[in-house]
Amino acid sequence: MKKIMIVWICIVAMIQAVNVGDKLPQITLEKENGATSSGQPWHSKGLEGKVHVLLYMDPDERKEVMSFLDTLNSKSYDKKHYSTIAIVNLAATWMPNVVLETMLSKKQKELHNTEFIFDKTKFLVNKWHLEDDASNVLVLDKESRVIYAHSGMLMPNDVIEILNKIEETK
Repeated sequence: MKKIMIVWICIVAMIQAVNVGDKLPQITLEKENGATSSGQPWHSKGLEGKVHVLLYMDPDERKEVMSFLDTLNSKSYDKKHYSTIAIVNLAATWMPNVVLETMLSKKQKELHNTEFIFDKTKFLVNKWHLEDDASNVLVLDKESRVIYAHSGMLMPNDVIEILNKIEETK
């Protein structure tokens, strides 16, 4: 019985998770759910037309992807065809939102091709079934279709695979 329950949980998790090949469902982060770093609503429809690396991060786990974010920023990808979206899961941390928002607004000035978005209620954990209390990395093609998905610490081979996906899709 215990084995059946474990298999069932794994199947349900696989069905609900964002999978490679899926087109991301369209959402809007606004009002109490979140917004852009400037306070404006954020619409995922804007993910179409370019290759995007979408990072959904628990601020307490940011070390899992921050060096990767710096690597992406060091690349000279054409802003007309590529961008990075960093969505911060504010509900996953003990840190006050105002402190995080201020800190990340400063970081955004360093990262010229990265837009910071704030998810205040774990909205995307529920809508896109992303892993909570972790860093999630999605690479999206120009049609907003997932071509790479990873949760947790990025290893050097993961970074190489992501960079290759970006190059292949340009």
